[in-house]
Amino acid sequence: MVKNLLIIYHSKDGNTTKMADAVFSGADHADIDVDVRMLLAKDADLEELLWADGLILGTPENFGYMSGALKDFFDRTYYPAEGKVEGLPYCVSICAGNDGAGALRSIRRIVKGYPFKEVQEPVISQGKLEDKVIESCKELGMYMAAGIENGLF
Repeated sequence: MVKNLLIIYHSKDGNTTKMADAVFSGADHADIDVDVRMLLAKDADLEELLWADGLILGTPENFGYMSGALKDFFDRTYYPAEGKVEGLPYCVSICAGNDGAGALRSIRRIVKGYPFKEVQEPVISQGKLEDKVIESCKELGMYMAAGIENGLF
């Protein structure tokens, strides 16, 4: 049976979109048999979350926190998902003006309640979005997809 990978992100200025596109590109690798969906946080809901065998979250850092749109996704799905997504593997990409630590901390705090399982270190872009970050995002997507396909998580 084919496994499913869900990428949920929010972007204000387009840089987080570039990161999410790179994550999708890596996850949608020709040699990996995983269905990949990429949705804006405002469009993602419980149905997509329950569909997923793995989750990648992307957000800009806003005032040292995740985006309001990603927080809204958590607000809309937390209680309805209770007891249905325990151990779901996840990882994170953050486009930060500062260090991204506050956004990462807020995400980790919330997903602990689902509870999801973090399976890869986050990719955090600090300042100007560089090519090496885009490459790291591709690797993040490929690693998640391959791990899900092979039952590593």
